[in-house]
Amino acid sequence: MKKAGIVLKLFLVTSLVMLGILTLILLAQSLFFERFYRTVKVNDLVRHMQTFGQEYTEVRTDPVSSARVLGRFANENGAALAILNDNMERRSFDPYFITLQSEGRSVTLLLSSEGTAAADVPSGLQTGDPLTADGIYMDEKDTLMQPVTLQPETEKPEQGLTRVQGEITEMVLPENQAINPFYTQTRLDEALRDWRAEQTGTGDVSAGTAALRGEWTDKWSGVVYARVIVPLQKPDGQTIGYAFALSSLQPLGEATVMLRRYFLYLAPAAAGVLLLLSFVYSRLLSRPLVRLSRTSARMAALDFTPDEGRAIRSRDEFGELSRNLDALGHNLDAALRGLSEANTGLARQMEEKVRAEELRKELIANISHELKTPLGIVKGFAEGLQDDVAADKRERYLQLIVGETDRMNALILDMLQLSRFEAKAIKLKPEAVDIAGHVRSLLDSFAAQLEARNLSAGIQGEQKLLAIADPRRIDQVLLNLLSNAVRHAGEGGEILITLNRIGQGTAEIIVENDGPPIPENELERIWEQFYRAERSRDRKSGGTGLGLAIVRHILELHGSEYGAANTEKGVAFRFTLREAASDNGERKDNE
Repeated sequence: MKKAGIVLKLFLVTSLVMLGILTLILLAQSLFFERFYRTVKVNDLVRHMQTFGQEYTEVRTDPVSSARVLGRFANENGAALAILNDNMERRSFDPYFITLQSEGRSVTLLLSSEGTAAADVPSGLQTGDPLTADGIYMDEKDTLMQPVTLQPETEKPEQGLTRVQGEITEMVLPENQAINPFYTQTRLDEALRDWRAEQTGTGDVSAGTAALRGEWTDKWSGVVYARVIVPLQKPDGQTIGYAFALSSLQPLGEATVMLRRYFLYLAPAAAGVLLLLSFVYSRLLSRPLVRLSRTSARMAALDFTPDEGRAIRSRDEFGELSRNLDALGHNLDAALRGLSEANTGLARQMEEKVRAEELRKELIANISHELKTPLGIVKGFAEGLQDDVAADKRERYLQLIVGETDRMNALILDMLQLSRFEAKAIKLKPEAVDIAGHVRSLLDSFAAQLEARNLSAGIQGEQKLLAIADPRRIDQVLLNLLSNAVRHAGEGGEILITLNRIGQGTAEIIVENDGPPIPENELERIWEQFYRAERSRDRKSGGTGLGLAIVRHILELHGSEYGAANTEKGVAFRFTLREAASDNGERKDNE
């Protein structure tokens, strides 16, 4: 049983601790974040409402100051606001304003929450911009105006209205149109009506003297709002009204959903970082022990080479032990190096002898197998001639003897050629070769065989394909592949030679014949010497079993890619060559 290393132990412990902490953090955020967010938001709104109540009570009689307090509260808190009287009825108020400096006097435009819409206020207004307004003055000094039109397009104001022009010196306008009073009057009315309905059962519709908090759901949109009511009290404690505010909690739900989705991406990344840090931490702590363990393991395996790159440089016990082990290993390595070199040389010689013996046995077995049948045939016919067979059979016996002798001669020639290839004794003489022309010439030499078996042969693709190759050797490749295709094609079948250009400066040649396929488990073995698929064991089909092995050696000398594959009709052999047009410099060097 494999022992658990110290690195693994430290890594597992550290990883479990860190992943546990991460899990607790993510779990706490998932379970309590929404509640925490809601509580904090409502508490902040209550606190701001109480501060607002004090400020508003002090300036309620000043229209400009009260509008300033009302507008800033709505903008800063993202809340819709209503002012109620003692009977919990809404008061009309002007939450926003624009102050103009006009003809040496200051005129304040009070924007009513009931009579002004957001579209009525020009967008992009800034302090210092010029502004024109038509409206009605609300005081005797003509300093307060209820505007009817801002930036009017008519040359003169409408009847009953007064026009004022000036430069903006101060303004408080809605910053969040989703919650400002221009858009939320109906929503405030519905929320207030629902609150009154809740209070009806108690018999008291007053809000009391303490802040009331709760939640209200908009029936039309389904959005949940925080609802806060605080009393407006004078310094002597007298309640003069109430402030009623609504603040949407929809961002809370969206933030919670996005946070959970964020955790789906964050958790794996954080876990990965923690695992990486745990691994680094465990490696740093255990590095000296691991290094000493590896050194002792190497020495136990008689490997005494020094490991300077991982030597422990510390001045503690680990460093001293490391230096002693290195010194011991150096001394033992010097003593055993000579013996190791001698053993290596001896082992190499033994391997070469074993391989040579295996090759010799394989060669003898293959030669015996390939020569046994023709020799038996020759002997049988020779004995028939010796026994003075009938005169009409002698000519046929002699032809068969000559045929078998030619077969044995071809086998011996192929074996000699294959041995030269395996001994790397053949050098190529590459030049520019028209592969298409060579294929056509070779097909002409097979005309009689094709006609005898009722086979058709054709060429498709490039009509002229120049490639860098040894002409004699590449003819040998094409001859072997075409001969193989003719032998194994079905009666009346077709042999198709395809010439293509593929890639950058690469030519591809495919020789395909109709006929039975080669078993998939034998496609790689067909390139071995003396290997023949079971379907071609019949001696009538010809072949020495060395043709494809010779093809393989020639193609490897050319640096070609080659292979065989079954097709819908039969079997296709393919190989590649370098195009002459893209390799002129190399061709000249080879010549």
